[in-house]
Order: sequence, then structure tokens, then C-alpha cells
Amino acid sequence: MKFNRIATLLSALALVCVTAFAREASAGEVLKIGTLAPGQSPWGQVFKVWEAAVKKKSEGKLELHFFYNGQQGDEGAMVGKMKAGQLDGAAVTAVGLSKIYKPILALQIPGLFTSWAKIDAARENLKGDFEKGISDAGFRLLGSGDVGQVHLMSRGFPVKHPNDLKGKAPYMWRDDVVQPIFYQVIGGVTPVPLNVPEVLPQLNTGAVNVVNAPALAAEQLQWAPRLDHINEPVGGIAIGGLVFNAKRVDALPGDLRAIFEETGKIAANALTTRIRNEDAAAFGRLKGKMKLVSDVDRGAWDGVFKQVRARLGQGTFSPELIAKLEKFAQ
Repeated sequence: MKFNRIATLLSALALVCVTAFAREASAGEVLKIGTLAPGQSPWGQVFKVWEAAVKKKSEGKLELHFFYNGQQGDEGAMVGKMKAGQLDGAAVTAVGLSKIYKPILALQIPGLFTSWAKIDAARENLKGDFEKGISDAGFRLLGSGDVGQVHLMSRGFPVKHPNDLKGKAPYMWRDDVVQPIFYQVIGGVTPVPLNVPEVLPQLNTGAVNVVNAPALAAEQLQWAPRLDHINEPVGGIAIGGLVFNAKRVDALPGDLRAIFEETGKIAANALTTRIRNEDAAAFGRLKGKMKLVSDVDRGAWDGVFKQVRARLGQGTFSPELIAKLEKFAQ
């Protein structure tokens, strides 16, 4: 009888200990964040520093868990998962942000912005509108994050004139609503619509032979070794941001939310400064490995870019937005 009582007490004690352990294990907050960037890339390195800072400052009460290399799908899929509560946040380009608030993608219209100073001025001027649009959609833009200056790269031939793309197979991001207009204006081009993780296999087989991308992205995604020409002129600028499900952020305890937002702004600033420098260095490396195409027909390209903006202002974006961005780009 005494033995049974002791056994019962031990069982009760064990149950209490297990329950307490479970409570302690689940007491911490974990934010799940998706990105297309590889873990060892400059973007991934910034994110890992951010992870460590959050864990240290919160004494383990808040952790960031990044899913690298598109483990959560392309950017459209990640935005969908944030809406469904399956992801808490994502580091995305303007293509991903456009799935939340389309006008942001206008900053990446080909040929519009070719310097960081000009796109910074436009982004700052439109910051309030963009943040409100994102907020109204139920998201929070924690900070900006840049990708790089876009250069046209090809394999087996130079692209000096828009007509040089006729009959070729350029990669076109499936979720980007701007690129189809770009290739329609040129005409005679057969773009290959793909999500980012699908590009490398298509480059390997030769199904894709043209890429428009920042030099750093082309390096980190392993596209660059499959290409042998790179255009010197900047054809646009790829930007992005750190975006989160607003309800999830607001549900954090006040002290943890403050740590998250403070460190997030620092990470966003690091993404801006470091990535721009890394992208410039990557272009320096690539133009030393590839054939540099500098004698492009700028007049012909400017004509295409102008037509693209005109078409995009007929429905994809408002004419007012296009006109405002054109002023900043001058």
C-alpha cells in the first residue's frame, strides 16, 4: 500500500515536471522567415547576425528562424504563406512586395533608375504611400533591403541592340508583371517564365540564354558561370524589403517587439550598405571573367524603355505614378 502511494506521488511529480518543461520550452517566441537568398550569401550572413542579436538581446525569449534558398517557395508563395499564417515574414524583392502592394514594383521598371541616389530619392518620397499600402494589406514593412544594379547577361552572343534579343530565350520571373511588357515591346522574343529556383536548371540545359539580374545575385544563385557576356550599362535597380504579418508582430510582448523592430532596422541598414558594396564588387569580378559589352545602342534601348513606361501607365500602374517616377529618374 505504501509502495503504491509512493509510486502515485512519483507519477504526479513526473507529470508536473513534464508539464513545466513543456511550458518552458514553448515560452519562447519564434518568427519564421523565408528568403530566396542562400544561407552563405551576403544576405544570409546579415540575417544570421540578426538572428544572433535577437536571441542574445531577448535572452532566448525571441528567436528568428530563416528558411534559405527558397525552401518556402518563390516570393509569391511566401507572401501567400504569410497571409495564411504559415510564415511570419520574408525578405523579398520588389516582385514579392508587389504581391502585397503592386505600385512598389514600378521602382524596378527597366531603364527607369540607373543610380542608387535617384532611386533612394524616389523611395523616400513615396515611403509613406508604400508603407500605408502594405499596412492596409495587413503587413508591416520593417525596413528596406537592396539586391543590386541590374545588368543584362547572355551566353554565346552579345546583346547590343534590343533586336539582338529576337529569337533568344531570356529568363522572365513568372511573378513579375513588368517583364512581359518589356519583351512585348521588343517583339520576336520568346521569354521563359520561371520562378527563381527554376532558373539554374534551365541555364544548365541551354533552355535559357539571357538573364537580367544584379551581378551579386547572378553569382550567389550560381547563374554567372553559365553566362559569358555582361552589359556594362545598368538596366535598372532591384530592391526589396523585410516584410512581416502585422498581426504576428503586434502579438509579440512589448519588450520583444521592441527588440525585434530595433534589430530589424539595423539589419535593413546593413542590407542596404553591404549589399550595394558587394554588388559593385561582384560586377567587377564578372566583367573580368565575361566579355564586357559596352558599345550598346543606348538610343534604341531608351526608345524601348519609354514605350514600356507608356504601356505600364495604361493600367498596370497609374499614369501619375509613372510621371512622378520619371521626374525622380531625370
